[in-house]
Amino acid sequence: MSPVDPRTYDDLVAEADAAPVDGWDFSWFDGRATEERPSWGYARLMARRLARATAALDIQTGGGEVLASAPTLPPLTAATEAWPPNVARATALLAPRGVVVVASPEDAPLPFADGAFDLVVSRHPVKAHWPEIARVLRPGGGYLSQEVGPASVFEVVEYFLGPQPEAIRTGRDPERARRDAEAAGLRVTDLRAERLRIEFHDIGAVVHFLRKVIWMVPGFTVERYGERLRELHERIVAEGPFVAHSSRFLIEAHKPR
Repeated sequence: MSPVDPRTYDDLVAEADAAPVDGWDFSWFDGRATEERPSWGYARLMARRLARATAALDIQTGGGEVLASAPTLPPLTAATEAWPPNVARATALLAPRGVVVVASPEDAPLPFADGAFDLVVSRHPVKAHWPEIARVLRPGGGYLSQEVGPASVFEVVEYFLGPQPEAIRTGRDPERARRDAEAAGLRVTDLRAERLRIEFHDIGAVVHFLRKVIWMVPGFTVERYGERLRELHERIVAEGPFVAHSSRFLIEAHKPR
């Protein structure tokens, strides 16, 4: 068991509530929460695909951190992002490497011509719009994505919201993703899924997580959930880390020549 943080509930919550949440840099959690990583290593796989591509698109790039981790980028690389603070962050990070970052709503058609890319990637898209992915891929082109799977971190979700309907718990099913990709005319060549242990070592980590991953508990604020937060803080102090499990799946598909 990790040592109990000597700071008070108010200290931990105030610090987490004031921390910036733009981008997909999770370094704030260092020493405060841990999460197992999928065995396939998405960033490594993405980097290999990018090194061989001539034109690539990263959909819903967040702050651009994952794309920026690739040592080599294709001569033509573009990225889309919907949230304005992330658009600015991704532009600052990726523009020096020649990447064009386009502000584009998550549900809008991709703002690119048919067959514009030989590689499309996306890490944790809100939703994969398979017809659009297929449209912008060239014949023979590929799509690589790591997605959030069913009932991910639902120990946290249901602590605050209560039991969720089965339709919500089983959403984001990998096999449904396979069917949707194939219905859009793509051929799925890899599909893997894992559940991974998460530990929240203090209540500040829970607060920061819910402020950053806003769809977990919609409308979350410290004021709204203060009573439940204080109860969870006392539980962590008494029993140790709050344990949850993330759900991830890797999907790779290709457009027939």
